[in-house]
Amino acid sequence: MTKTTVLALLLLASTVVSQPAAVPARPNFAEHIGPLVHASCVDCHRPDGPGPFSLVSYADVAKRAEMLKSVIDMRYMPPWHPADQDDHFRGNRRLSDDQIALFTKWIETGKRKGNLAKMPKPKQYPGGWSLGKPDLVVKMRKPFRIPAGGRDLYRFFVVPIDLPEDKWVKAVEMRPTARSVVHHALFFLTESSDGDDYEGDTGRRGFGGLRGFRGGNFSRGFQIRGLGAYVPGARPQFLRDDLALELPKHHDLLMQMHFHPSGKAEVEQSSVGIWFADKPPSQEIKQIQLPSLFGFMSGIDIPAGEAGYKIEQSLKLPVDVEGISVGGHAHYICKTMRLTARLPDGTTKTLLNIPEWDMDWQTEYYYDDRLALPAGTELKCEITYDNSAQNPANPNSPPIRVRWGRQSTDEMGSVTLRVVAKNEADADRLDEAIYESMINSLSSRFGGLGGLGGLGGFGSRGGGGRSLDRFDKNKDGKIVPDELPRVLRERHMRRYDTNKDGVIDAEEMKG
Repeated sequence: MTKTTVLALLLLASTVVSQPAAVPARPNFAEHIGPLVHASCVDCHRPDGPGPFSLVSYADVAKRAEMLKSVIDMRYMPPWHPADQDDHFRGNRRLSDDQIALFTKWIETGKRKGNLAKMPKPKQYPGGWSLGKPDLVVKMRKPFRIPAGGRDLYRFFVVPIDLPEDKWVKAVEMRPTARSVVHHALFFLTESSDGDDYEGDTGRRGFGGLRGFRGGNFSRGFQIRGLGAYVPGARPQFLRDDLALELPKHHDLLMQMHFHPSGKAEVEQSSVGIWFADKPPSQEIKQIQLPSLFGFMSGIDIPAGEAGYKIEQSLKLPVDVEGISVGGHAHYICKTMRLTARLPDGTTKTLLNIPEWDMDWQTEYYYDDRLALPAGTELKCEITYDNSAQNPANPNSPPIRVRWGRQSTDEMGSVTLRVVAKNEADADRLDEAIYESMINSLSSRFGGLGGLGGLGGFGSRGGGGRSLDRFDKNKDGKIVPDELPRVLRERHMRRYDTNKDGVIDAEEMKG
């Protein structure tokens, strides 16, 4: 063996020895476990957090270490359900094999504390809010009582806001007082009025139906101006860059809440925190939901014992877009959820892949970077259901026929991709494609538009079936710029005011 060879081997050996081991021989809480738990668990498991117990301190973690190890080994915790996605999501909580081995080694070597004085201070949650102190906190006017048993309840509640000027919203966080019974909540906007108008249509707080949508808040029939949602497992996040959602002046928050009785009578009086942007956004966020209307148009009808029932829907993008976030919604017997994008060059991207759906963790996943999807990309969503006795999540034993419905034991299903048009001038064309996809699914479901019966919003039309007369607030047969929402004002005047007189008249409303 030459001297050169010996020297090379010695250098190689010294390099290998100097590399730190993936798992320290004697890990401690201060240096290894504490930072890991704070990064992956404490957003939920903290005082005033949504988790059932706190994991902030050494004592918190040490006394539950064996239980934590079992749920970590099963990868049940921390919850993270997307798999094999092509594009990385922000805030990925999935633990690596090395991190799981680190936690196991810490337990096996005596759960050492280390020097806790050197441990970085944990993240602070002012007032219990995940994103820091909100710019505005609003609260349900009065508490609502949920009985111990019975059918699921759907109820609308108006929460006063009534700001004197338009605002733009970066994030919304809801804090229920009875988390165990709140299946989900959707946030909409309605024109401000006397809150008593909305209370007690059956002698109870809140109201049923859609009578709270006032002042033209229906847009193109079914699309309603909203501010997001609360679902189990969701973690509020700020919208990236300068993106924000409009909160017009003199509007209130309208919450549709779905309650699932838990066997114990509860009282709910949610608070909602709102964070504002400093200025209007340069781009408007669009929502592409496939299948449309949470799968209503797919005719979900799953026979008892059927283990591979599937619904699907596709949409071709007419313009270049950028993906911001993606998330799904379904109930108990949903099994898998997948959204893919077939690009014009024939390649396929996986935008969301959940191989094991869990209704308790319906997270919205934000992409690390904006996801470029060129014009001509075909989006395809596929959702499968397992209504067999072998599905441990099946609420019915033995299985029964399951159809689309709002009860938790019914089913629905969709994936929502939030995007912006890369060129804001193309936003109208994107609107039309989304609307056309929904109408096509309506037509397919009901055998043509004539079968839609009383479904509203298809009256006077402009631009591919969009109802423009809903903006004519004083009903004088014309629309002036101040009657249009600010986010639509410039685009609608440019598109529909064809004679450029500063008014959209009755003829121009017809498109």
